Amino acid sequence: MRFYPSFDKSFERLVFMEKILGDKRREVILEWLKNENRPITGGELASRTNVSRQVIVQDISLLKALGEPILATSQGYMYLKERTNETKKAKRLIACKHAPEKTKEELNIIVDYGATVKDVIVEHPVYGDLTASIMVSNRKEVDEFIKKIETTNASYLSELTNGIHLHTILADNEKTLNDVCAALDQAGFLIRDDH
Repeated sequence: MRFYPSFDKSFERLVFMEKILGDKRREVILEWLKNENRPITGGELASRTNVSRQVIVQDISLLKALGEPILATSQGYMYLKERTNETKKAKRLIACKHAPEKTKEELNIIVDYGATVKDVIVEHPVYGDLTASIMVSNRKEVDEFIKKIETTNASYLSELTNGIHLHTILADNEKTLNDVCAALDQAGFLIRDDH
C-alpha cells in the first residue's frame, strides 16, 4: 500500500514521513513551488519528501525539461508565475568591476536603495554569456547569498573575468535606478564609459 502526503494547513510540512516516489513526488514538488511566494531550498524539498537533495536536483531538471518555469536562485527554487508587478518594474543592466571581497558592499548599496539584484552576467571566452540568478532585495538576502558562497567555497562568476560583470537590477521607478547607479559610481563599482 502506498501512502501519499497530506499537508498541514500552512503547507509547511508533511503530516507523515513516507518516501514519495517518482511522478507523485514531482507533482507534489511542483504544487509546493506554485503555492509559495518565496524560494524553497533543495534541502527543504528533500526533507519534505524524505529523499536526498540529489534526487530533488534530478526532479527539478525533469520538471524543467517538461517546460515548467522553475528558477534556481541562491535562496532556493521558485516557480515563475506571471508577475504583473515585475513587468511594471523599471529594469536596467549595469556594468560593474570589483574584487570578490567587495561583493557584499556592492549588493548592499543596490538593495539599500530599494532595488533588487536579479542576476549576474559574465562573458566567458568559450561559453559566451553566463548568467546566474541572484534575486536579492534586502540585506538579509545579501547576507544569506554571501554566506552560501563562503560555506560552499564557491567562486564568484566575476572571478572568471577579473571582476568585470553585469547585473540586471529592478526597481519601482527610474529614479531609484538612477540613485543606485550614482551610489555605485561614487563607491567606484560602476564601469564608466570615459571615451
